Amino acid sequence: MIVTIVGAQLGDEGKGGIVDAFGAAADIVVRYQGGDNAGHTVVHDGEEYKLSLVPSGAVRDKINVLGNGCVVNPATLFDEIDALRERGLDPDVRVSERAHVIFPYHRLFDGIEEEAKESLAAGTTKRGIGPTYEDKAARRGVRVGDLIAPETLRERLSYVVEQKRDIAASVYGIDPGDALDFDAVLAEYEGYAARLQEEEMVVDGGAFLERHLADGADLMFEGAQGTSLDIDHGIYPYVTSSNSSAGGACTGTGLGPTIVGSGEVIGIVKGYLSRVGTGPLPTELGGVEGHTPGYVENEGEHEELASYIRDEGGEYGTVTGRARRVGWLDMPMLRHAARVNGFTGVVVNHLDVLAGLDEVKVGHTYELDGADQPTMPPTTERWGECEPVYRTFDGWPAVDWDSVAREGYEALPEGAKTYVSYIAEELGVEVFAVGVGPSRDHTVIRKHPFEDA
Repeated sequence: MIVTIVGAQLGDEGKGGIVDAFGAAADIVVRYQGGDNAGHTVVHDGEEYKLSLVPSGAVRDKINVLGNGCVVNPATLFDEIDALRERGLDPDVRVSERAHVIFPYHRLFDGIEEEAKESLAAGTTKRGIGPTYEDKAARRGVRVGDLIAPETLRERLSYVVEQKRDIAASVYGIDPGDALDFDAVLAEYEGYAARLQEEEMVVDGGAFLERHLADGADLMFEGAQGTSLDIDHGIYPYVTSSNSSAGGACTGTGLGPTIVGSGEVIGIVKGYLSRVGTGPLPTELGGVEGHTPGYVENEGEHEELASYIRDEGGEYGTVTGRARRVGWLDMPMLRHAARVNGFTGVVVNHLDVLAGLDEVKVGHTYELDGADQPTMPPTTERWGECEPVYRTFDGWPAVDWDSVAREGYEALPEGAKTYVSYIAEELGVEVFAVGVGPSRDHTVIRKHPFEDA
């Protein structure tokens, strides 16, 4: 069986923790897109693990696969594996031959181009993700299979390094240094290739997964970012460079839509909204300097509430440490995500963060051009013109969340249950779980996608 976990909003919904909670019953955990820009935190046995590339199953002693839809920085990959080993774990990580490789020049150009975009900057992590996908689409990328083939690697690099040097000099007028030193880059990446082969990490991704599926294995597919950051279905141009929606699970693993679609597709919803980067955010509370358009410090109507939610929820990027923008839940965004992904269920996280508020609001619909708009309009510019139409819910008290987690869903405060039921009913799906804290033990499971299938 396959279970696909997808972010329903703008990333940072707590996908890693849910993969970890459900992943005990899975045999293989697969990342199907993104790279080391996808920070996620997993808490296991009181230990906190911050990962950006290695799939969350690494802390569960599962087989972990980086699918062909991923872009892989070998330095990050081995740093994370080594760090996990130093903490007593022995992660089994495989990498698809068709996955593309991030090089130093990708990170160089990511920073340069993000600064050049100014008002259209997407708030990238400057890890080289976008430029690597750009080279992939332009058919000048280097795949993992090329990386471990010495002559192919030398041939591909000799072309692309020269091209990048010309762009750096003629377009940006910079000296790229070691990032575009052919001999230095080649030597570094030959070392990575040797380790990948020595540790037998490279696989034909789709065929590898198909064999295990045929043998009865349970697979969990793990998406990075969120649906509204999808390159096709998100708030373009403030998006990531890959398909973070469920369709990416097919193209990014090598298994077809009838196989992926035969399982569960679970949308992960944060009980409020958060994001890093600039662009519109209709339900935003307060603002973040440099990200919220037109932001003036201490002049926002809800600055205090925004700071409270941000601090209670730890809304600072796992990879970057940047403060995230926060807002009320955006239901038109979730309706859009449900359609794009075909959710069969949802998980609602971070209910504990909202505890203690007198009231909790939801952007139920938008008002656009004097008319009711139940879902996100196709263009980001029009989305920025939307005014949220709020629905207000009674708040719920802060309680002993450890006790709630032990006792189950019915132990949730009534206000929290009403809130969760509203989300599920609006999306027409069932609730698989709710999150009331940071660890897997704080996930209140109502239906287990593997065990209750």
